[in-house]
Amino acid sequence: MRTGERIAERRQAMGLSQTALARLAGVSQGTIGKLEAGLSSGSSYLHKIARVLGTTSEYLAGETNDPTTGAVPAPTERDIAQHLDLVPIALIDQEYGMGSAFIADHIEHETLQFPRAWVESFTRTPSNMLTFARGRGDSMQPAIMNNDMVLIDQSQRVITEPDAIWAYADGHMGGIKRLRLKGNRVIILSDNPSVPPDEALLDAITIIGRVIMIIRNV
Repeated sequence: MRTGERIAERRQAMGLSQTALARLAGVSQGTIGKLEAGLSSGSSYLHKIARVLGTTSEYLAGETNDPTTGAVPAPTERDIAQHLDLVPIALIDQEYGMGSAFIADHIEHETLQFPRAWVESFTRTPSNMLTFARGRGDSMQPAIMNNDMVLIDQSQRVITEPDAIWAYADGHMGGIKRLRLKGNRVIILSDNPSVPPDEALLDAITIIGRVIMIIRNV
């Protein structure tokens, strides 16, 4: 393999974009792009690129086929996140109904990394209290469409702002609705005018968190 192919292979195995690799190595994205495209066969920064990729410049240049000899350990996912100032947010495999959906006994999740500055532009809540999930149904249209992603702030679990959108559980059912307090009861409101309001005892529901962002495919 040529140099660019070896760089691309190791970069992709580490889950890095060209931009992320360039930033970690202290070079331009154009340098990485030219190397991978075969427009450049070498670089004075090859040793820096190799260090990020956990190998040596000799391996990248094709002088050896052993990527580990003399190589320093590749940065961990945590190292990369710290260097790029990323924060983790969980994406859970749970759909919240608009009507309703069953809450799974065991919820799978994966961790996504986001730039800290972007997250802090809309919330000061620590990232470990933020969760992405998916809405299902049409009762919250047009605010939330079927299959939209929502970001839930789990630090907000007391209904204070009237008619804000909340993720909640009622027994084994989970929902996303506008909630309004009325004494010891909660009025459950849908944005879809064809869906009538509902009510529940405040003690009977569990507030999971407030919906603070909606992400939609267009």
